[in-house]
Amino acid sequence: MSFQLKLLDCTRAFAVGAILLVLVFYSSPANAGQLRVAAAADLQFAMKDLAAKYEAKTKQSVEVIYGSSGNFFTQIQNGAPFDLFFSADAGYPAVLVEQGLADKQSLYRYALGRLALWAPAEEHLNVSEKGFQSLLDSRVSKIAIANPEHAPYGRAAVAALQKAGIYERIHSKLVFGENISQAAQFVQSGNAQVGLVALSLTGSPAMQKGDCWVVPAEYHSALEQTAVIVSSSKNKKAAADFLDFVKSPDGRQILSLYGFTTTSASDENKP
Repeated sequence: MSFQLKLLDCTRAFAVGAILLVLVFYSSPANAGQLRVAAAADLQFAMKDLAAKYEAKTKQSVEVIYGSSGNFFTQIQNGAPFDLFFSADAGYPAVLVEQGLADKQSLYRYALGRLALWAPAEEHLNVSEKGFQSLLDSRVSKIAIANPEHAPYGRAAVAALQKAGIYERIHSKLVFGENISQAAQFVQSGNAQVGLVALSLTGSPAMQKGDCWVVPAEYHSALEQTAVIVSSSKNKKAAADFLDFVKSPDGRQILSLYGFTTTSASDENKP
């Protein structure tokens, strides 16, 4: 069996397992009334702040689960009881709308994500000046990216490497995180010397002292990130209220602090 087929099988197995875990978790009466948010892994820090500020303002409990957008897409198709889906790829929510699994009127482009090349300072790869050329350094044996099978940032990473003309030279060094957060963890832990990660993650305390280069936007398709209310939600009013908070100046400011390009007030209803 080829590596690609093995990877696909593992991906499917992971998605099925994740669905079962989500269903079991949310079957508990203790979670009744919580707003359940499926959020792309690049929102790990921004969404934490968004949820905390919203909870303080409204007293509405918000439970956020982070993962790859592709896996959440599959989980929602299989009935996972989420109220809101914040995707790192506009395509997944759009398909859910087409399938009647998400509310078209709620579809909202909340941000544009950015891809960054990041390495720990102690690696001395000087990625901030050398950019993609730093990946050709003989000391680099592993380069972390998110799994392109289901993670938008993984697909963007592959596209950027191809655009830079170095994909064929370094593709054997690529190691795949289940999502963009895990890819970042591979680099932080030393399991990879460098990684292509979400810019929004590089502002975390663990990554602030690293060496970072923001990949030019023209190197890959725009990472248009959209949110949508899931049709099966039992808490649609709270879901709509939380989405309104994300659209507000306070919500957009939080997203901007973590490196996201946010939509303007005039673009609020554009998917």
